[in-house]
Amino acid sequence: MEARQLKLARVIGRVFCSSQEPGLDRKTMLLIQPLRWEDQSPIGDPIVAADAVGAGSSENVFWVASRDAAVAFKDAPPVDAAVVGIVDGHQVKDFRGSRK
Repeated sequence: MEARQLKLARVIGRVFCSSQEPGLDRKTMLLIQPLRWEDQSPIGDPIVAADAVGAGSSENVFWVASRDAAVAFKDAPPVDAAVVGIVDGHQVKDFRGSRK
């Protein structure tokens, strides 16, 4: 099931609320654009995700959805998506090449 995969995204903004559920207090909400791992092209629409790692603008991050998003925090807030890591780099193709 796709919900349990770590997914790639880019931070494209922040979301500010004048009123929110108390469980979201002191949580930074980011606007992220999901990306394909292979070529970093956009997948679908941007989504709002709670930030568990202090990600910044334009950073590539990995994120989780569903229950995995809530347990990324000690207090298990009511969130459907959470940024759980900052991606410094990644490789998709076999870097070892074929062995002869």
